[in-house]
This record gives sequence, C-alpha cells and structure tokens, in this order.
Amino acid sequence: MTRTMTKTPKIGPFSDEDERALIEALEADDARFVSHISPARKNELQAIARAAMSDEREKITLRISREDLTRIKSKAMQEGMPYQSLINSILHKAVSS
Repeated sequence: MTRTMTKTPKIGPFSDEDERALIEALEADDARFVSHISPARKNELQAIARAAMSDEREKITLRISREDLTRIKSKAMQEGMPYQSLINSILHKAVSS
C-alpha cells in the first residue's frame, strides 16, 4: 500500500510580510526577480569583487544570523552576483576605506 503525504510542511516563522511573500513565491516557482541596480553600479560591484578575488585567498568559516544571510542572498540576487562575492566585496570595501 502506498501512502501519500496529506500535510504540507510549514515554513516559518517569517520575520516580516516581505520575507513570507518571497518564500512563498520561491516555493511556488512564481518568483520574478528584477534588478534595481544600474549597469554602471553593477560594473562597479563586479570590479570590486574581481579585485577582492584576484589576490591569494584564504578559506574561513563565519557564523552569521539566518536573517542577515537571507538578506545578503536576496541583495546578491538583485545585484546579479553570487552571495559569497557580495560578502567578499563588502568586506573588501570595509577594510579598504
């Protein structure tokens, strides 16, 4: 006898309505991502990321809150770059200025 799942897994709690809407859109494959970044800013961020990654790099482990990581991943998606590159560029900018 084959059993079918009758309950849907519960996702949450959400930090706010925007997070709930994003997660539900991702789960339903209805997510539409639109970049609000200008091409010039995108090129600038990509250059910063490339510069940060061009040196010899060292692997580290970093604990970060889930909420911050979710926001970083969302921002990286908007910027059109991997989230690790965004973190790298943020760190590079912070220590270079």
